Amino acid sequence: MHLITRIIQLLSLTLFSCVTQADDNLDWHTQSNYTQIISTHVHLDLSVDFKQKQLSGYIEHTLKRLAPDVTELKLDTRDLTILKVEHFDNQQWHKGEFALAKETDFRGSQLVIKLKPQTTKIRVYYHSTPEASGLQWLSPAQTAGKKHPFMFSQSQAIHARSWMPIQDTPAMRVSYSATIRTDKHLRPVMSADNNPQWHDDGIYQFTMPQPIPPYLIAIAAGNIHHKTMSKQTAIYSEPEYLDVAAKEFEDTQAMIDATEKLYGEYRWNQYDLLILPPSFPFGGMENPRLSFITPTVIAGDKSLVNLIAHELAHSWSGNLVTNATWRDLWLNEGFTSYVENRIMESVFGKKRAMMERTLDSQGLRQEVEELDESDTILHIAMQGRDPDDAFSGIPYTKGHLFLWFLEQRFGREKFDLFLKAYFDNHAFQSIDTRGFIAYLDKHLISQYPGKVTIEEVKTWIFKPGLPTFTPLAQSDTFTKVQQHMDSWLSNRAALSDIPTKQWTVHEWLYFINNLPEEISKEQLALLDKTYQLTLSTNNEIAHAWLLLSLQKKYYVVNQRLENYLISIGRRKLIVPLYEALISDEKTRPFAVSIYQKARAGYHPLAQSTIDALFTEYE
Repeated sequence: MHLITRIIQLLSLTLFSCVTQADDNLDWHTQSNYTQIISTHVHLDLSVDFKQKQLSGYIEHTLKRLAPDVTELKLDTRDLTILKVEHFDNQQWHKGEFALAKETDFRGSQLVIKLKPQTTKIRVYYHSTPEASGLQWLSPAQTAGKKHPFMFSQSQAIHARSWMPIQDTPAMRVSYSATIRTDKHLRPVMSADNNPQWHDDGIYQFTMPQPIPPYLIAIAAGNIHHKTMSKQTAIYSEPEYLDVAAKEFEDTQAMIDATEKLYGEYRWNQYDLLILPPSFPFGGMENPRLSFITPTVIAGDKSLVNLIAHELAHSWSGNLVTNATWRDLWLNEGFTSYVENRIMESVFGKKRAMMERTLDSQGLRQEVEELDESDTILHIAMQGRDPDDAFSGIPYTKGHLFLWFLEQRFGREKFDLFLKAYFDNHAFQSIDTRGFIAYLDKHLISQYPGKVTIEEVKTWIFKPGLPTFTPLAQSDTFTKVQQHMDSWLSNRAALSDIPTKQWTVHEWLYFINNLPEEISKEQLALLDKTYQLTLSTNNEIAHAWLLLSLQKKYYVVNQRLENYLISIGRRKLIVPLYEALISDEKTRPFAVSIYQKARAGYHPLAQSTIDALFTEYE
């Protein structure tokens, strides 16, 4: 083991249970006893079985007692088959006693393991099931290469428990290692130190020395190849995506360098990207050292690389400093969205960063009108609810705007120094909302009195909607787009007069999203004929146009719509389209026919979301 790795491990042992969290705000979504005993390190020894669609083997927990009289280790599981348990004491492994409770709700089944006073480690032998919500198993036909199967995990928010028995809470942190066995023609990768060399025996070793919350433990396996982009970055993907992804995301190193200048050292050594098959339900997942990325952002012109900036930003906000519970999600996503925008400004300029902030703000204001008022609170009430319900534009963009508000009030220089110190002082720790407010008050508000009041902060965090003092994001570029749109709609100019040849994806999105409510089908047809919007290969532009077309009943897009919904599984892009189809009785049968073809290729998270839509509109 390298000396520096060992030093990191020793230092991090003191951090596993460090959480800035109020006693009355513990994580409701775990059934583990993480306040009494925790894992400081886990080792996974798993085989990847594509025929059975399961991971099988064992997980080994190295234990640290926080309460000296604790007699049980309680772990989270869901849809796991537990085979046996062993405990380690007196330098030997012994058969252990365990009980698996019945599943009562979406939290799964609590696994209770008896401990002896001298027990230092526990092994749980188990296998996952094909129903695991945190895994997707793809047939060769569902991959880019069409020759080999593919598997990947998605553990956020509480899906890690569906493929390993663990204390599935972001309030605790754990280092991990793994031995993964798979077909010799396939390669596994993890959110750890990935070796780009193929192993002929199909056995791979992984180490993640830094302590991370369990939802960031990630795995994938398939015909995965490697291409270096820079000293610190690389692409992992099927061969079909390798070169185009490396070209699209070649600025990743520049993003790392820019963020280090703003907020301090990148503490994870390598930052690689795994390009997943298009069924991946999210834009990206910030798994440390290896972010999982949807191929839908490979646009050919770097127009959607803000997603890479977002996942990279999590290396500071989320991975380094983590929300202690899922009602504190805004501490991950709001901070990350703010840092993302600062990265984009540093690398691509203020004009682009402001366009992206303006689009996000506009989308947020629409979402605030559509959501239940209680769901527009940053510190959202989550007890009794699936934590996946917390994911909306609220923690992302409202959180971003709150930090932008602080930046404007205190000035960028002071706020940057505060944010850098915040990341440093809470590195490898978890924090809840109350802990953040106390830190903000002590280190910023009280340091510069008269700039921001605690009442204003609490309005942002605990009140619904957007405060009246929310800063307004405005783009001069969009003002010009609006002027061109108004001239066309008022017959003062033709479409051919609008200088669209140099437009960015952001200008197109603003144009489509801001067309008036009363626009006619004839006008839509003219737009389509002039700009070929139905045939757009940019997935964001296509989504905006297809959604508008459905809302205006411009059904000539139906074939493109079907192809679009069958070819990708990113929830952000497909769920609004399905909702528009399902909510209209005339197009619901069309939605059924598409879904019958597409469902098998969607991730379980996407399936459950769309299944619920059909149930809602029955």
